[in-house]
Amino acid sequence: MSASFRFVVARADEGRRLDQVLASSVPGLSRRKARVVLDLGGVFVDGARTKVAGRAVRAGQVVVCNLGGALERATKAPGQEARARDEARLPPFRVVHQDADVVVVDKPAGLLTAPTPESDRNNLARALSDRLGTPARVVHRLDLETSGLLVFALTDEANRALAERFRVHDVERVYLAALRGVLAGDEHTVAEPVAGRRALTHVSVVTRFAAATLVRCRLETGRTHQIRLHARHLGHPVLGDRRYGEVGPAAGDPPRMALHAAVLGFQHPVTGEALRFESPWPEDLAPWLAGLAPADAPLDR
Repeated sequence: MSASFRFVVARADEGRRLDQVLASSVPGLSRRKARVVLDLGGVFVDGARTKVAGRAVRAGQVVVCNLGGALERATKAPGQEARARDEARLPPFRVVHQDADVVVVDKPAGLLTAPTPESDRNNLARALSDRLGTPARVVHRLDLETSGLLVFALTDEANRALAERFRVHDVERVYLAALRGVLAGDEHTVAEPVAGRRALTHVSVVTRFAAATLVRCRLETGRTHQIRLHARHLGHPVLGDRRYGEVGPAAGDPPRMALHAAVLGFQHPVTGEALRFESPWPEDLAPWLAGLAPADAPLDR
């Protein structure tokens, strides 16, 4: 779980190193671990991300230290060599389309889409920017454990145009999800608000198994965790969803959350051309799905 610690530098700490003050002010944080958090970019001083462990602090400065998954996934040592090892372990991603204005990527599970308060390292936006040699602007996001299609803008003009299309939901977005249990009925529309905002998901059954259902989810809106919340609302959460679902042996736990962004369609932000991309069910979930008992198989008691 992520946690954020905020404190004001005391007069007694005037002139001390930032890593020393962090270690003495944040519960459970050693000086060595503080330097790792700084390397990752999880520390802000007066609102600015700060990575210099030896920076002398001033009384009255506001320090925010963000801890969580980024630290848990990182090599537990400070320094650029450790950070390089972190980057070497990132799962590979595939560029499926690129032109002067946009790039479409098939993101693997286990790779963050963009920087977070915990870290500005080890994310797809940074890795893509490094590969292309130009900034890749984040238009929308997928959760860490969700795989599938994402579009990034390569120019300010394209970024503004795409952001507007996503704002008005003028984008085709279809996900494949494996849900816990057998979902009755072939078609469902879920209109349950998310965080007080209108949210609409159309769910179609693809395949039923003995204790799971593979579905297609077409989004009319794109709220945070919309499919995961709407699946729970149906009484059939996404398998492997440890936040909104249940973890148990009903259909066998998948190796990660069984959610994949399979279709992405949009009008090109500059040329106006209709673009549509598809990504098949991912390889890391294929053996698990193939191993599920068919719908007519007797359930284990």
